[in-house]
Amino acid sequence: MIRYSLVCDNVHGFEGWFSESADFDRQVEAGLLTCPVCGSAAISKSLMAPSVSTARKKEEKQAVAMDLAQKQVMAKLKEAVAAIKANAEDVGERFPEEARKIHYGEADARGIIGQASFADVRDLLDEGIEVAPLPVLPEDAN
Repeated sequence: MIRYSLVCDNVHGFEGWFSESADFDRQVEAGLLTCPVCGSAAISKSLMAPSVSTARKKEEKQAVAMDLAQKQVMAKLKEAVAAIKANAEDVGERFPEEARKIHYGEADARGIIGQASFADVRDLLDEGIEVAPLPVLPEDAN
């Protein structure tokens, strides 16, 4: 679709949408186009700046939207990680051992955080012990 800025002989401006450039010409010649303000059929295209959508413009718009979305997601992630850490005991490298004790009823149930190797995590999951990694966020990476 093509959008044209149109003007009648009484200088009333309006816009029209056409399937192609020749469609505008056919409608004017057939007298099908009239001014919505005064009804004049003397319609012409007015000068207008082209609306060119470049890949750069699209990328810039997407970058701005992603920056905002990423900031919102990052803020939510930080809140979630902070809440988990505030409500859990950090058992460090004893994580696999403590997780098993809690799972098998050898220790009081509580939230724990700590470190575990990939193999330890796999073994815990194989035993039916639910674990999940906490994301390392950019400010936490230092």
